[in-house]
Amino acid sequence: MKFSVKRTAFLKKLKDVQLAVSSRTTIPILTGIKLVADAEGVKLTGSNSDISIETIISVHDEKAELTIEEEGSIVLQPARFFSDIVNKLPDETFSIEVMDRVQTSITSASSSFIINGLDAANYPHLPEIDTEQAFTLPVQLLKTIVKQTVIAVSSHESRPILTGVNLSLKEGKLKAVATDSHRLSQRVIPLESAGDFSYNIVIPGKSLQELSRLLDDSLEEITVAIAENQILFKTEDTHFYSRLLEGNYPDTDRLIPDASSTQITLDAQVLLGAVERASLLSHEGKNNVVKLAVKKNELEITGNSPEVGRVNEHVSFKQIEGEEMEISFNPDYLKAALNTFGAVEITIKLISTLRPFVLVPSDDTREFIQLITPIRTS
Repeated sequence: MKFSVKRTAFLKKLKDVQLAVSSRTTIPILTGIKLVADAEGVKLTGSNSDISIETIISVHDEKAELTIEEEGSIVLQPARFFSDIVNKLPDETFSIEVMDRVQTSITSASSSFIINGLDAANYPHLPEIDTEQAFTLPVQLLKTIVKQTVIAVSSHESRPILTGVNLSLKEGKLKAVATDSHRLSQRVIPLESAGDFSYNIVIPGKSLQELSRLLDDSLEEITVAIAENQILFKTEDTHFYSRLLEGNYPDTDRLIPDASSTQITLDAQVLLGAVERASLLSHEGKNNVVKLAVKKNELEITGNSPEVGRVNEHVSFKQIEGEEMEISFNPDYLKAALNTFGAVEITIKLISTLRPFVLVPSDDTREFIQLITPIRTS
């Protein structure tokens, strides 16, 4: 194998596939990056068993200035070490040549490295996923769905299924939902490109976070295809594979209340500021609890830590309807939920002091819901 390429173009693709590489893998070859050069270009692959990323630098990409002199393949490891070498090379272009089977030369201007590679034939094969039964999504919409739901996935492995986001498709609607049993986040979107097929899968939250980091804002569309235990997200030059979690996701529809006894309409960012200030005290105390009190013409946020002090804030609102009520909650959960709305008007729906409360956009279409379970206080 022998090729030369522009360093900046190669580095961008190298950083993309590095997202999938872990130094803690039990399969030594997966600490490296697989390179395959053929008539089409240079394909780079990184994997950690859970996710795999494959991307290609095309010979037709003029910015890459890619020249393939000899086809072939190699795995260079560790990925971080290989990336550091390419990053520090002196010239704008460099070349890679596999010499005596695995010994690999990396040269740029007056600099030359010889490193030992591994036989690419031993690199695990990527899953084959049929893209016939696929649908497309706008990239920005997918990134928004990920941002809005992954905040609620569980970080505890005691219930592995809750470490993922449940994606279900039926009757032309795509629903993404995540819960760690203390809070829940759900987004529903109409999906005309899905045709008439349906499915119900759970994608690890960590996979979706890495996918979101990988997707460039300049991309318009992404294709999604599903196999038995894998999902593929495909752009023009990059394939992102993730394993799916096994098991049945709990029925979360029953957790979302249909009615409420108190409703508050206000600006999400105004409430976020008040909760952030109250949590300064709650984080310093032993109990991380903030209280929200609803009165006829008042909305009050209180943080009280006997060891530290107390904070009270009257929050401006647009409208309050229903009964007076007090509810205590974990401020970190509410801050994370409010951050997913951005600068919009929201409605908080309360049922009772100990029942979960929901946050929805004020033009409530039930397309986006955040639910938080309150904390029982004596």
